[in-house]
Amino acid sequence: MKDILIIKDLNYKKNQKTILNDVNLNLSSGKIVALLGENGAGKTTLMRLIAGVAKNYKGSIQVDGFINEAQRKAKLSFTDGLTGFSDSSKLKEIEKFYATIFDDFDENEFEEIRKFMKLDLEMKLSQLSRGMREKLIIALTFARKADLYLLDEPFGGIDAMARKKIINSIILWKDEKSTILISDHFVNEIAALLDEVVIVKDNTVLEHKSADDIRQTHKSIEEYYESFYEDEDDE
Repeated sequence: MKDILIIKDLNYKKNQKTILNDVNLNLSSGKIVALLGENGAGKTTLMRLIAGVAKNYKGSIQVDGFINEAQRKAKLSFTDGLTGFSDSSKLKEIEKFYATIFDDFDENEFEEIRKFMKLDLEMKLSQLSRGMREKLIIALTFARKADLYLLDEPFGGIDAMARKKIINSIILWKDEKSTILISDHFVNEIAALLDEVVIVKDNTVLEHKSADDIRQTHKSIEEYYESFYEDEDDE
């Protein structure tokens, strides 16, 4: 099984502050991987760098063998927050934009996920609650037939019942060869989906482990993650 993502010796600073230091990470195709770490650990920055949104880093990032940012972007789908659209934009206009810009955007897939999310195409962005906006972002993200999906805290504003349904459906929305890298605070809720876990701490990837190996230690994914911070809690 080939590696869809290869990161070598990645270093990134912003305003002279080190955000990521000596990051190395390989992810295989067909995996669902949790990216875990406390707030400010650099998870979002890492995803933005992979997606080609953040720039001026040192080291190399490859997605499906491509280092060039434009080629990487064509291979991945990132939950980017809809920052380029005005509040007066209707959902149908946003869908049309995505269909025009991205060759891999599947309008039928979007329609199915949109109905599942109970989103009205005639609504404007200004009419959406935070949870509805996040549902739209998820629908747009998975409507693309990408090799790599980057989900950055995708469920924060979605109520618990809807969140559970969405998490259970994610496996149906991805191709079996596609990989999902998901950063999320609801660790226990996504745990059953996971193939691997990546821990970001102290500005780097501290651990990358199979979820099955963690389960065999009779620890939950959340307990395993929290174990990296036990000594700090004791201080």
